Amino acid sequence: MSTTDQSAPSELKTPGFTPFMYISEQPLFHVCRDVPIVDALNQASNLLFLAKSFAVDAAYAKGCDRHAWAAHYLTAMGKAVVDDVVKVLERHLVQASAKTKA
Repeated sequence: MSTTDQSAPSELKTPGFTPFMYISEQPLFHVCRDVPIVDALNQASNLLFLAKSFAVDAAYAKGCDRHAWAAHYLTAMGKAVVDDVVKVLERHLVQASAKTKA
């Protein structure tokens, strides 16, 4: 994590721990670290919106098999971003809880 004070949720950034898209049981990609979580969630929303659009095309239009694959990969990317943000939020909540108990 960065060296800034991360007591405020607006200062939280992605830890960069979450991999996605595996090749031979090794992650090919992972979420980048130090992205503000608001920006990360905005991007996840965009990825998931596009995935939904491609999935609808694949379901209703003939010859759109490639849209199903695009939806699959976009969904994996969006999920990885959300999972990475959840990791930092969970850690933040645990730290905040520990401070209030002290």
